[in-house]
Amino acid sequence: MKQEKSKIAGLAAVAVLVAAAGVQTLNAQQTPAVKRNILLKQEMVLPGRDAVMALVELPPGSAEGRHTHPAEVFAFVQEGTISLEIEGKPTVTLKAGEIFYLAPGKVHQAINNSTAPAKLAAVFIAEKGKPLSTPAP
Repeated sequence: MKQEKSKIAGLAAVAVLVAAAGVQTLNAQQTPAVKRNILLKQEMVLPGRDAVMALVELPPGSAEGRHTHPAEVFAFVQEGTISLEIEGKPTVTLKAGEIFYLAPGKVHQAINNSTAPAKLAAVFIAEKGKPLSTPAP
């Protein structure tokens, strides 16, 4: 009888450890990554400027992370809904068909709080030779 109780206690302990490891693995999973696809990068007639066209996909539950661009940005929400945070302004919700503008150097981020992917098309009028995006503190 004692041996059976000991086996049951051992199995229970193993089950608890396996369950704890499973919860830890679920918590360790990262938020889905934002995908950026540069479609075109073209030197402009404007001195020191490049035009860049990009598609951005934000999976459900993702956020770009606060960042800046050395560019004027003109963007169009193709699909889904995003929350757009721009430093110094109230957060706005934008849905498919809506557009927005970002001034150079403005700290911002797009967040997809929905259960469907969000897709954006963006055009950057960027300073030549600088990285297109820089993380912000």
